[in-house]
Amino acid sequence: MNFTAGYLQSSVGKKLIMAISGIILIGFILGHLIGNLQVFSGPEKFNNYAKFLQSLGGLLWVARIFLLGTLLAHIISAVALTKENKAARPIGYQNENTNVASWSSRTMVISGMVIAAFVIYHLLHFTIVVADPELIPLKDNHDIFSMVVIGFQKPIVAASYIVAVGLLCFHLNHAIFSVFQTLGINSSSMDKKIKLFSTALSTLIFLGYASIPVSILLNIVKPQGGM
Repeated sequence: MNFTAGYLQSSVGKKLIMAISGIILIGFILGHLIGNLQVFSGPEKFNNYAKFLQSLGGLLWVARIFLLGTLLAHIISAVALTKENKAARPIGYQNENTNVASWSSRTMVISGMVIAAFVIYHLLHFTIVVADPELIPLKDNHDIFSMVVIGFQKPIVAASYIVAVGLLCFHLNHAIFSVFQTLGINSSSMDKKIKLFSTALSTLIFLGYASIPVSILLNIVKPQGGM
C-alpha cells in the first residue's frame, strides 16, 4: 500500500495517472461525438438517443461521477507536475529547448483549465439547463433535438463552442502523443507516425464537433417545425 501510494505521488506515477485518465477522457470524447452526430439523422433518432441515455437512470449518474473524478485526477496531476517542473528548473537557465518545453507546458495547463470551464458551462447549458431558460420547455417535452438546435442558433454560443473545441483539439494533439511517450510506445522511427496520428485524430474530432453548430448556423439542421 505504501509503495503504491508513494509511486502514485512520484512524477512517474503522476504521468501514468495523466495518461490513463487521458485515455478514458479521449474515449468519452469519441463516444460523445458519435452520439452528437446523430443530430444529422433528424429529430426522431436524436431524441431516441437522448431518451436511451436518460433510461440508464442511476448508471448514467455513475458514469458522470466517474468521468468527473477522472477529469479531476487529470487536472490535479497536470497542475502538480507543472509545479514540480518549475521547482526543478534551474534559476536563470534558459535555452531554446527549455523555452519551447515551458511554453508547451503552460499552454497545456491553460487550455486544460479553459476546457474545464467550458465543460461546466456546457453542462449548465444543455444538461442542467440553467444557462438558457428558453430551452427549459423543450427539455420538459423531451425535445432535445430542438433544444440543441435552438441553443446553437445563437452565434455567440456557437462561436464559443467552436473555439472551445478548437482548444480541446490543440490540447489533444499534444496529449495523445504524450500518452504514447508515457506508456513507452515510442521510438525515433515511430515518433513521426505517432505525431501524424495525433494530428489526424484531433483534427477529425474538431471537424466532427464543429460541424454541428456550423450546420445549424447555416440553417442546414433546423429545429422541429422549421423554426
